Amino acid sequence: MNLHQFRFVQEAVRRDLNLTETAKALFTSQPGISKAILELEGELGVDIFARHGKRLRRVTEPGQLVLKSIEAIMREVGNLKRIGEEFSKQDAGTLSIATTHSQARYFLPEPVAQFRKRFPKVNISLHQGSPDQVARMVLEETADVGLATESLPGYEDLVTLPCYEWHHAVVMPAGHPLAQLERISLEDLAALPLVSYHPSFSGRTRIDQAFAARKLKPNFVLEAIDADVIKTYVRIGLGVGLVAEAAVRDDPPGGDLVSRPVGHLFGQNVTRIAFKRGAYLRNFVYAFAEMTSDRLTRALITRAMGPDPQDPLDYQL
Repeated sequence: MNLHQFRFVQEAVRRDLNLTETAKALFTSQPGISKAILELEGELGVDIFARHGKRLRRVTEPGQLVLKSIEAIMREVGNLKRIGEEFSKQDAGTLSIATTHSQARYFLPEPVAQFRKRFPKVNISLHQGSPDQVARMVLEETADVGLATESLPGYEDLVTLPCYEWHHAVVMPAGHPLAQLERISLEDLAALPLVSYHPSFSGRTRIDQAFAARKLKPNFVLEAIDADVIKTYVRIGLGVGLVAEAAVRDDPPGGDLVSRPVGHLFGQNVTRIAFKRGAYLRNFVYAFAEMTSDRLTRALITRAMGPDPQDPLDYQL
């Protein structure tokens, strides 16, 4: 058995057992992958996959155990490569970050600039996606680290730690009647057309939960993943916007839009940083994590990544 066979099995599962897509992803031929998997099954004496003709249909019960072992082996192979890079390149290489648009646009510029100043030999690769895509990129080792508000704690193979907290703001055209209110209520917002995030982005879950708790049905006329897009549609009069406070923090006073904090309505959101459980983290990955929050230290991350981590509640903000 060899690493190529392990990689073929792992990628086939990632590609929903589609060997054509697996071959494309690994830049090889479909017959070559089929042959390698059959040879591995012959050597192990068990079927990893149940088949219908030449098509893979599902992972068998022994195949599930084989897959877990393969994942552990491939994780350690990745760790070996990173250890070699750590000591051969002396803080050179690539830091891969998976994150959402909001984090990339409003939060990461400062820590990234700080990181580049400290590690000029390290390139930065920024991958943007939904929170679930961020989680998958970290799990598949496309990224060393992930940052998002939604979804990350739902993956048991991720170690996630709170990074910073934030609230929502309502944004509207200057002169809008809502801007004259001293304290905006959920009822005020429910009576208006709203423009906000797609349900899987930027704390939208808390917004929906707050309205549902008051038995109110908000009128979301447009949903987007980008606060700048939301503000654009607010400008043309489509509705009132609900965005992360960072998206309006640097808006110039006296501009065409005004904003008001609404943390009292939707509560506190927590952006978390994520690492793959069991992964070897290079020195500059620890350093970058520390740059994202004063509360994160190498010692804390090491304890969380260890075989006997503290209770996750100990890491809450």
